Amino acid sequence: MKENNKAEKTKRAEYGSDAVIDVMKALDIEYVALNPGATFRGLHDSIVTYGGNKKPEIILCPHEGIAIDIAHGYNLVSPKPMAAMVHNVVGLLQGSMAIFNAWVDRAPVLIIGATGPIDTEKRRPWIDWIHTALDQGNAVRDYTKWDNTATSVSGAVNGILRGYKISNTEPKGPVYVCVDSGVQEQKLDKPEVIPDIKRYAASTPVQADMAALRKAAELLISANHPVIIADYLTSKAGAMEALVALAETLSVPVINHDGRISFPTSHPLNLTKAKEKILAEADVVLSLDVFDLYHALNMVDDTTSAMKEPLKTTVIDISLRHFAIKSWAQDYGEIQPVDLDIAADTRVAIPALTIICREMLNALEGKRKLVRERFDIIKKQHDDLQALAWENATENIRDEKVISRTGLAVTLWNAIKEEDWVLINNARFTQPMQLWDISRPYQYIGGRTGGGLGFGIGRAIGVTLAHKPFNRLCINMQPDGDLLYTTGGLWTVAHQQIPMLTIMFNNRTYRNSERHQEIVAKNRGRSTLQKGIGTEIKDPVVDFAALAKSFGIYGLGPVERSEDLRPTIDKAIKFIKEKKLPVLIDVVVSE
Repeated sequence: MKENNKAEKTKRAEYGSDAVIDVMKALDIEYVALNPGATFRGLHDSIVTYGGNKKPEIILCPHEGIAIDIAHGYNLVSPKPMAAMVHNVVGLLQGSMAIFNAWVDRAPVLIIGATGPIDTEKRRPWIDWIHTALDQGNAVRDYTKWDNTATSVSGAVNGILRGYKISNTEPKGPVYVCVDSGVQEQKLDKPEVIPDIKRYAASTPVQADMAALRKAAELLISANHPVIIADYLTSKAGAMEALVALAETLSVPVINHDGRISFPTSHPLNLTKAKEKILAEADVVLSLDVFDLYHALNMVDDTTSAMKEPLKTTVIDISLRHFAIKSWAQDYGEIQPVDLDIAADTRVAIPALTIICREMLNALEGKRKLVRERFDIIKKQHDDLQALAWENATENIRDEKVISRTGLAVTLWNAIKEEDWVLINNARFTQPMQLWDISRPYQYIGGRTGGGLGFGIGRAIGVTLAHKPFNRLCINMQPDGDLLYTTGGLWTVAHQQIPMLTIMFNNRTYRNSERHQEIVAKNRGRSTLQKGIGTEIKDPVVDFAALAKSFGIYGLGPVERSEDLRPTIDKAIKFIKEKKLPVLIDVVVSE
């Protein structure tokens, strides 16, 4: 054993791909998710033979999109990085939707690609030609922070280092680094020197202009009805706690937008449930890390899709979103008028703003009294809204025979509330945000994403993989239509023994599209009876429990009666805690 360890320590890179693995090890990359491909066969060999399949360890996936989604989910949670690897043009194009999802979600994903020989004289007939693009990165350049093609070993090493740094510098996002297959298989004359990784770390947070922060503090303190909207804060360590301190300093109600959980749902100042009302009354709005400000501040009538009256209020915006805008993907929304636009990283700007506000309040006894009184008023609003939400939920499901959205949310909460749980995928299942006590930053992994179906299972795997060392109960609320895009993800769940609880949100339809069909029909004065044609997942219905079993996962259900739901969930949780293995419950939901 000692001789083997000694051999491990003295092992030196012999090929270009070995040097790439050395830099990945130096970056402490835990895993690399991939679907195997010929163009990175050199890298594949270096991972498993030169690197011993340890740092990085391969997570085998049946689709490149799943591989990128896994890295996406993992990197949202873990302080250690994970990479994804895609084969040539075909793998890159297969994974392009997942890359777009990562772009819209501001997720730091290092995507390592490969290409057949760029030198045409080294290409084999046919396959090397149809799978080699002149500029491979061009396929995803419009929705990555950076891309690069390495044509030398040192170029590959430096490309990985630069890509990692760029990806993890705010505002974060995916990068694509392509390595020529010839470079991977190149025999090294001498070992490639791996630089000191500490000198290639992500840039430090950008602090706000202090004069601007002072102006923001003045506006907030002088306001009678200030409101805070927060979006992507919990992608940053300590940001939720910093926002709590700011909100409590000024007694300002907070609205969680839909990117992340940025403020505890049980906190007395959380008025997310009253968003439209308090925004209409607001005289100053502070926006924090809101990427699509237009979406956050403007309301749409769900029945007509018409815009409601725009807000007339002073807006303070603190974010770095202007540094993550590209022309092709217009995911930033309509331009929104802002009265004070502050470019800064919120993890340093919020504590600085809090200090300034406290200093100003110390000199204003009358204002401090108003702030204390405002806290009591907002707390009562919060408590009344929370009580009403639970009263309505309980009343609505009192005699429920089939399972509704609300019934699922209430039953699941009662089953997990004493556990250390994480909702790793919710996919438009909004009831937990309205009913559950979500007080820890890691408990809710939201995310806007690019709306591409098939995303859920991959991200759920990645998030669970990151939480695995903590033995947390990871819950994947998995829509049926979404999983049908990427059912192969269940194989990776089983193969890697990912101990997550998947609850199928099985309403047997593409509900969002069905609602759109209903809206259009009503607006045109037509019958809505045909709204299910082309949207319903029936004839045949899918038995997801049987599907899970076919992959070697413990499958339960279909559960169709309310009375059977809680015992089934309890059984699943017991299995996961005892066996440390995955479970899937097929829950048939009535809406």
